[in-house]
Amino acid sequence: MELTSWAAVLAMAWLAALLFFFKNNPLRFHKLRLPPGPKPWPIIGNLNAIGPLPHQSFHKLSQKYGPIMQLKFGSVPVVVASSAEMAKQFLKTHDHIFACRPQTAAGKYTTYNYTNISWAPYGPYLRQGRKIYLSELFSSKQLESFEYIRVEERRALLSRLCALSGKPIRLKEHLSRLTLSVISRIVLGKKYFSESEHESSIVTLKEFQDMLDELFLLNGVLNIGDWIPWLDFLDLQGYVKRMKAITKKFDRFHDHVIGEHKAKRESVKDFVPKDMVDLLLQLADDPNIDVKLTYDNIKALTQDLVAGGTDTSATTVEWAIRT
Repeated sequence: MELTSWAAVLAMAWLAALLFFFKNNPLRFHKLRLPPGPKPWPIIGNLNAIGPLPHQSFHKLSQKYGPIMQLKFGSVPVVVASSAEMAKQFLKTHDHIFACRPQTAAGKYTTYNYTNISWAPYGPYLRQGRKIYLSELFSSKQLESFEYIRVEERRALLSRLCALSGKPIRLKEHLSRLTLSVISRIVLGKKYFSESEHESSIVTLKEFQDMLDELFLLNGVLNIGDWIPWLDFLDLQGYVKRMKAITKKFDRFHDHVIGEHKAKRESVKDFVPKDMVDLLLQLADDPNIDVKLTYDNIKALTQDLVAGGTDTSATTVEWAIRT
């Protein structure tokens, strides 16, 4: 009889504890207040609502569901901000919470496993990379020291345009060549692409521009495998195959550039860095650096500068904000 009484007391105590717990945890009884959005379909979520121009699809949906809405890309919930005020909340007020990009195939395969500034997760490595960029490349003193490069390349641009006087000109191609030439000389020390059929280099200007165009494209695609993970291995759109192919091309290019810079450093006593690759190689040998830099890190950071400096799309704006 005494044992039964103790069992009853314990049962009542357990029931009281449960009631106290649920009383102080209202989320147990109420659903989270999520942003409005269209009802997702099984498996694909709201991917059916995203057309070939995602920003236009988001704008159309925001007119119905408001400046902040929730969609589902496959099995992944996505919150979309569609007004200046909502963007401020994400990019300024709560920027430390949303500083990391999701780990997609593009970041894994085209940026040496998320090690450039655009794709690196928030932490010591990203902070170190930003510090290197700001102090060694984007400082007022450094920018002024590169003025002669900008002057020379502007003059070369004007000379090319004058030579084409009276002929149709696609200005975009010439401006792209200008920015690519300037950033290559600043970051790599020289132009590693041949500009005419009489020159020899590891890549031609057209090949290098095509590589950059492919890189920009693949970093902006909607890869189904990122959002429906169990379909990832199928690579239904062929994007992962293309990402691996373009990475091989860039890897060959970076190996050539780094090899030349290493040989130059080893042949000069008390070598002083002349460009960004020289600096990154020097930092890689520095035992006091906060986060050790590998050759893949050097490739990723270099590629970020070259690609970011020559892209005229929204990717550059984001890259500039993050750095």
